[in-house]
Amino acid sequence: MIDVHDLIIRHGYSAIFLVVMLEGAGSPLPGESALVLGAIYAGATGHLNIALVIGVAAVAAALGGTCGYLLGRSVGASVVARYGRYVGLTTNRLALGRYLFAHHGAKIVFFGRFIAALRVLAALLAGMNKYDWRSFLMFNAAGAIVWALIMGLGGYVFGDAMRRVSGPIEAIALIVTVGALFGFWLWFTHQEKKMEDRLTSVALSEKQPEFDRLDA
Repeated sequence: MIDVHDLIIRHGYSAIFLVVMLEGAGSPLPGESALVLGAIYAGATGHLNIALVIGVAAVAAALGGTCGYLLGRSVGASVVARYGRYVGLTTNRLALGRYLFAHHGAKIVFFGRFIAALRVLAALLAGMNKYDWRSFLMFNAAGAIVWALIMGLGGYVFGDAMRRVSGPIEAIALIVTVGALFGFWLWFTHQEKKMEDRLTSVALSEKQPEFDRLDA
């Protein structure tokens, strides 16, 4: 298991860039964790600049997504379906992702950045489905920037709060801040799961007529 925290302490921006980029390209690496930990480290120590952390993560996510798109477009669905299981891209995930992408391409490219199950799939599926490259670049970049800002600033606020603690009042403020951030994280995780369930339900309900015709 990769120790992302240790990588960030040792290599800073380059570690964040590499992990986020590889995740965007379709590798099951913890890109979001790298961004959040980098932001926390920036706020808690001041050894990293939060603007650079966010900028590096956004560029890495956009670049990784582009690489994933080109990989999916050039290699094709058959090769990914054959070897994808070795990197977490199971047959069921690929089938569900392809179906959802065919109906909601732009949304998948943009919002896929915020959904764990789709973060490593969206760009590959865009390429495999021959999604228009100009639209992909636009929505991919927009999603990368918004994602990096939200997750980066959230982690930085937590790290900066830890650094500022110097007395009882500050300690209470830190506890409140941590509680609020933890509550936000729980809410965000819950919304992420709800979105995954909703997408799966929509896909299955819309595919039902096809299954009925096959059974007939």
